[in-house]
Amino acid sequence: MADDDYVYDEVTGEWRPASEMAAEAAKANVVVDSAGTVLADGDSVTLIKDLKVKGAGQTLKQGTVIKSIRLTDNPEEIDCRHDAIKGLVLRTEFVRKR
Repeated sequence: MADDDYVYDEVTGEWRPASEMAAEAAKANVVVDSAGTVLADGDSVTLIKDLKVKGAGQTLKQGTVIKSIRLTDNPEEIDCRHDAIKGLVLRTEFVRKR
């Protein structure tokens, strides 16, 4: 893109530089853990709090390691597997990257 390309921002109602809009879009899709560390597909995480799992009647204890996470469309949630629980979705505010 050239420096003089502008894109209409529907949120602000203004014409903004395309490079600025692209940088903001890339920053918005970053998934971070509770400490602010960037997460990626395949990372391992550790729970920082005991979590009651709805529908499973089970509690995941603090310090439990979850391997091979997958990112979702929501930057506040990750999809993962645990030995006893299939299809587990965790909020990123309760995990820390290993």
